Amino acid sequence: MVLGAVYCDASETKYIAERIRAIKKKHNLPRKFETKWTKISPSKISYYIDLVDYFFNESPLKFRAVLIPDKNLLDHEKHGQSHDDWYYKMYYVTLKWIVRTSSKYNFYIDKKDTKGGARVVQLHEVLANRFYDFNHECIAKVQQIQSHESELIQLADLLIGAIGYANRYDTKETAKSAIVGHR
Repeated sequence: MVLGAVYCDASETKYIAERIRAIKKKHNLPRKFETKWTKISPSKISYYIDLVDYFFNESPLKFRAVLIPDKNLLDHEKHGQSHDDWYYKMYYVTLKWIVRTSSKYNFYIDKKDTKGGARVVQLHEVLANRFYDFNHECIAKVQQIQSHESELIQLADLLIGAIGYANRYDTKETAKSAIVGHR
């Protein structure tokens, strides 16, 4: 299992979204095409390779991920937590290393389910408390959104998928392995 975040300066988000949409257009994909690891196929491999190249070569984007080698080994009962509690703790682990108190952050998280609202509020509070940001001047927002609303979340899904795939033992030669092997 992998959790990750793609992030950049807020002033860059519109430009990045436009560049990603231009890559979609180049590959005759609709503007609203949702980039997802699970959608990689031989017919779209050149699109995904161009997107990976954009991330590594041109963009002002940064990426942070946390890899959980085998979530089946987790013992939630021993730690007095549910899987969902643990999941949001891993969001915290992922995001805390991104934050610099001299900056302002708006974190947008892919909506996992309809029950995550309270956990997102708690994640915001825990992150803010970690940085003594009691007025939310640094950690301004932590909000769930649907992945189809954000090219950055979609790109994070692609990169997370690649990391997870690269760390599996049962991979086969597929379009996905071509993406992982590209870099």
